[in-house]
Amino acid sequence: MVRLTRINQTPFYLNSDLIEFIDSTPDTLITTVNGTKILVVEDPQEVLRRVVEFRRSIYPIARAPVGAPEPVQGMSRV
Repeated sequence: MVRLTRINQTPFYLNSDLIEFIDSTPDTLITTVNGTKILVVEDPQEVLRRVVEFRRSIYPIARAPVGAPEPVQGMSRV
């Protein structure tokens, strides 16, 4: 879940798996997979940054730099 701010300044959390499109119209408009449209104050790049940050926090392998060796069996990459 990523924390965003509706256009009326109300904060909310959005399940990032539900994002289908992010448009700049000039406000940022998020369209979910079920067709819900949400206007937010964050620009599209900020929404994307928060999604990436969230996913890295839940998928440990995503934290590793590109080209880094795979962790040894039984050891974590923290």
